[in-house]
Amino acid sequence: MRFGVFYELQMPRPWGPDSEEQLLAEAIEQVEVADEIGIDVAWAVEHHFLEEYSHCSAPEVFLSACAARTKRIRLGHGIRQAPPAYNHPARTAECVATLDLISGGRVEFGIGEGATRLELGGFGIPAKQKRAMSLEAGEQMANMMAMSPYPGFEGEFFSMPCRDVIPKPVQKPHPPMWIACTNRTTIELAARRGLGALAFAFVDPGEARHWADVYYDIIRSDECVPLGHSVNANIAVVTGFSLHEDRAEAIRRGFDGFHFFAYALRQLVVHHTIPGHSDIWDRYEAQRGSALEDAVAAALDAGDDYSDTIGTPADAVRWLKEAEASGIDHVIFLQQGGRNRHSDICDSLRLFGSDVLGEFTAGREERDTAKAEELAPYIEKALARKEWMRPLERHEVPVVEASVVQATVPSSPIS
Repeated sequence: MRFGVFYELQMPRPWGPDSEEQLLAEAIEQVEVADEIGIDVAWAVEHHFLEEYSHCSAPEVFLSACAARTKRIRLGHGIRQAPPAYNHPARTAECVATLDLISGGRVEFGIGEGATRLELGGFGIPAKQKRAMSLEAGEQMANMMAMSPYPGFEGEFFSMPCRDVIPKPVQKPHPPMWIACTNRTTIELAARRGLGALAFAFVDPGEARHWADVYYDIIRSDECVPLGHSVNANIAVVTGFSLHEDRAEAIRRGFDGFHFFAYALRQLVVHHTIPGHSDIWDRYEAQRGSALEDAVAAALDAGDDYSDTIGTPADAVRWLKEAEASGIDHVIFLQQGGRNRHSDICDSLRLFGSDVLGEFTAGREERDTAKAEELAPYIEKALARKEWMRPLERHEVPVVEASVVQATVPSSPIS
């Protein structure tokens, strides 16, 4: 099993003049701690206009800063918005490849489509077409990173002439590709397209077992036709995270952040919004009632039957062992949520590194090798089913005529 940390860059109101600057500085420091203790991936979302819920609108910049401050941890777009009105596919391919180069080949590349009217409407994206847009663009991003030159494309949602999209990534043919998943339908879609499944719905290990079975059954079937130039057979789930030797204290530190995450997302989907005047945290607090103390009481009553990644290290080990047995490959910790304090987040990470992580590292390289060997024949067949974009022969590459505008060209003694 591998582990990740997850950033929406949440910032509930009220805000001060330096709130966003502090938010980013603390998140980068948390990624440094995650790198030091042995966390595998730092994931960052891409959202736009979602006040309080997510101030992470430029993940490529945030992840680049993390790359400069870390040595080993991988850097995950979880996800980059793929419809062309958000990001032109060539710009995404360039940004992902550049991040892969400056990080020494540490990028994980997830694609997604957005869900709220605030985002979709802001960029003029029809909700009914967003998935088709995302898949069309995602396949071309992979082609752009893997092919030189890119032959060009005439699609339903975007077109582009032949160009050499540069730079090219360190990881060949391109970084591992993932897709955001929120239900069984998108888990199945991920498997059919040979993509890692980033399951952002919160599931318990029992439900996760069913999702993993469905996912890997499709990976091994004739239904798998890869979107990219490789297959990334992995399933990841997101869970809340807060560790302390005292279970009650862990819950008090982590409860609001985790539950605010889910509450805010629901509100953005079902509640009207006045841009610049959000009040999500106030509404969350107003409806919370005794939920926190009820959660503490229930957890204490459960004793050694309690298992969760919001609890003690022993509680986390129990939960993660169940998740591992269910077939989950990655667990991603949502620790930066709501008003969770920076110091508490760092303390939780260090406690995970000292008291939990070692339970899951022994023998995992051997298990990864065995998994790769078992899936290799299925992946080979899946790649054979893919309809590949044909590379252009040298004589087929179109000539791009020089500009006739001479006034803007500086003079040179060499013609």
